Amino acid sequence: METNNIERHFARIGARVEIVAPRRFRAGFGIDIVHDSRGEIFSLEVPENERPGLEVSPLEVRKDLRHLLLLVRRVNQDGEREKDKYLCGHDERHWFVAGVENGATNVQTAMEALRPDGVTPTVNRFVRAKDRFRRKNEVFVRQGEWFFFPQPDVEAPRSLILRNEPLSRGLGSKPHWCEEVYRFGGEAVYVCTRYPRGVTYKEYCEILEKEAKASNWQWRSMRRDARVYARGRISHPDHKTIVLPVWHEVHMNEEHNVGVVFLD
Repeated sequence: METNNIERHFARIGARVEIVAPRRFRAGFGIDIVHDSRGEIFSLEVPENERPGLEVSPLEVRKDLRHLLLLVRRVNQDGEREKDKYLCGHDERHWFVAGVENGATNVQTAMEALRPDGVTPTVNRFVRAKDRFRRKNEVFVRQGEWFFFPQPDVEAPRSLILRNEPLSRGLGSKPHWCEEVYRFGGEAVYVCTRYPRGVTYKEYCEILEKEAKASNWQWRSMRRDARVYARGRISHPDHKTIVLPVWHEVHMNEEHNVGVVFLD
């Protein structure tokens, strides 16, 4: 593994990178964004036994977008060869990393792969080329990993409109807060910090029965993978607040290599 080569490519997009041993919560290879005294830094977490066989190389570096597509080849702890691709870049105020499908060959196709399924043909048909990767265009508005598609004909019953509702990927991520939400379908789940992906009502009852203090875990009733519409102000501490004047259907990006759920 050539450390200097990795550092040089990240420097081209204005980023720093470090190679470290995995933290306690991760057993194998991973990429994360952490903070040190100088700010944000990409942290490549590599077990010692995987380092000799690790190959890390950029497929493309886009200085203009401050993005690069990283190809990682490695031998895992079971002796099997694996190949993964990660889009590393800067979005609004912070650096990010997202696992993308192996079919991505450059930064553009990686960004397209992160869009919700089936969106790219519509974007290519109705949006000018220079606007297709903006956070707002004729087809969608994006805030971080969430895409909002305008649906001006949707009419939500007043009694079903929820206010100040979170959108969450689960996994303990910071939620995006919506001024107004209308949702239907999906699966009812109970969520708390210990169960960020949510549990069913049956599982919830079993936990309460087994754990004496579980009733104090600040549970919240949510819907998993519901059909969701948002309107009004959408806020998040890492992103600029957006305002949706009409109902927009909400979709999460298609990030690979992580087990995520859509909680609302």
